[in-house]
Amino acid sequence: MSSSPILIIPGEKKSIFFEIFFKSLKSNFFLSPLILICDKKNLNKEIKRYKFGKNIEQIKLDEIYSKKFVKKKIYLIDTKHKNSNTYVHNCFKIAFKLIKKGLAHRMINGPINKTKTLNKKYLGMTEYVAKNFNRNKFAMLIYNKKLSVCPVTTHLPLKLVSKKITKEKIKEKIVIINDFYKKFLKFKPRIAVIGLNPHCESILKFNEDNKIIASSIKFLSKKRINVKGPFPADTIFLQNNRKKFDVILGMYHDQVLTPAKTLFEYDAINITMGLPFLRVSPDHGPNEQMFRKNKSNPLSLIKALNFLDQK
Repeated sequence: MSSSPILIIPGEKKSIFFEIFFKSLKSNFFLSPLILICDKKNLNKEIKRYKFGKNIEQIKLDEIYSKKFVKKKIYLIDTKHKNSNTYVHNCFKIAFKLIKKGLAHRMINGPINKTKTLNKKYLGMTEYVAKNFNRNKFAMLIYNKKLSVCPVTTHLPLKLVSKKITKEKIKEKIVIINDFYKKFLKFKPRIAVIGLNPHCESILKFNEDNKIIASSIKFLSKKRINVKGPFPADTIFLQNNRKKFDVILGMYHDQVLTPAKTLFEYDAINITMGLPFLRVSPDHGPNEQMFRKNKSNPLSLIKALNFLDQK
């Protein structure tokens, strides 16, 4: 277990993050030091609102590299900015710098409003983080110990998905999954791949499931990667089918995230694979309509903290 700090970016100011963060720390025990990167004024408002009793020590950036971090303790890097969009980017900028300097190798970010904060420049946070570390090969994993899912394409309009399904991309994602599980989870995963078309069939002459997906699986099977498919999307998540696998790779976002969230609800976390550090986030959005109502479920953030606390 590492004694280096876990960096935490709460994200949007108007979100449920602090509610679930305080609930997580009240109900669980974490050994790692935690560094919040956020606006101190906003943090203090939320501390008062939720009556959070633990002490948080403020540290300055120019002192952080010589700091000796104490286990179980929470620290704060105060990050002020008038514009909410610029504020979130500035928090990430600080975290990325600390990671690149070797201060930390683990990071959690709270829910982000992709439309507002990313401003359509990136498909999602997965791409945003990967770009800042010059990573072209990466993948999104919605992780649950029983079963995880990974989409080949992420926040892409459906009419564009088929154009992005290539042998190279499918092979890339499967190799990333296999390597991640072996490195961080210490076992070789059983991977299932879903077809693109209903029942893996097509009325067109060109069938992606045969020409692209099946061919990719056959190639990687020869490389001793435990991968099978393609399987029809409407049956692979049945209990007797899904229990044979650790990860299910789908061709597009909702093809695998919808059944995963139906099965596990908040008992899952979002991991970006292929980075030079571990980046995890709760598997839900800012949920602005629930802001400050004190009714949100902290389970996904608890799972994220537990996961990183053991790495």
